[in-house]
Amino acid sequence: MVDRLASLFEHFSLRAQHFQSGALCGRNAVELAASSGQLHLIRSGNVEVWHGTKKAYAVEQPSLLFYPRPLPRHFVTDNEAGADFLCANLSFEGEQANPIANALPDSFCSPLASLPHCEQVVSLLFAEASACNCGRQVVLDRLFEVLMVQFLREFMEQGAAKVGMLAGLANEKLRRAIVAIHENPEVDWTVASLAAEAHMSRSAFSNAFRETLGETPARYLQRWRIGLVQKWIKSGQSLKLVAEEAGYKSESALSRAFKAQCGLSPREWLNHVKVTPE
Repeated sequence: MVDRLASLFEHFSLRAQHFQSGALCGRNAVELAASSGQLHLIRSGNVEVWHGTKKAYAVEQPSLLFYPRPLPRHFVTDNEAGADFLCANLSFEGEQANPIANALPDSFCSPLASLPHCEQVVSLLFAEASACNCGRQVVLDRLFEVLMVQFLREFMEQGAAKVGMLAGLANEKLRRAIVAIHENPEVDWTVASLAAEAHMSRSAFSNAFRETLGETPARYLQRWRIGLVQKWIKSGQSLKLVAEEAGYKSESALSRAFKAQCGLSPREWLNHVKVTPE
């Protein structure tokens, strides 16, 4: 089986930073970082999760609560007993261009019992959070990153993604073509060559791809390439080098594709984004 996640994390890394362990009592609003997601593990206690004036979730058993992007919310728990939380901020490389964060719903909540492949790393997280060992913060950060990979596996295997990149990666045939794009964006891919990667006829592949991912193979290829270009030019790489690495024959070809997707040339776009140091 092709590794569906390796090339994703190779191009778009994930960093976690643990920030909360222990009881939260009463009403607690969540402080949001500008471009970070958050992962909450609720170890015990009952929790109401509110998105503005709407109650989004009622958590009554140990659960995972995940926000890939900032979303205003607050938690309501018992004023005295509270609920036991273990939380981390998540930074997705590429920010708005990150394909992993973009492929996920605004929020996701699941009992831990429904995520069996995450059980071991969750147990390690709870054990490390309860101890006072040296290097505790580093260990918790790395374990949260491992948990995210485990969660994505579960998300795909359980068919939770209905449309989009993760739905495509869950498809036994389509995943071969998608991983080929991820691993080799510089290749001059056509529908026919991608269909060959998937071991499908051209028409069957094209129809299945559009139905599963919600866009054509050509559109997906361009979005993947432009996402890489955005990341690379923010890191200071030259347009000439970026054009070659992303599969464009010239800087002008890259600029046309970039402007078609983003509405700005690469240089104009770079002047309008805030470059955050890694």
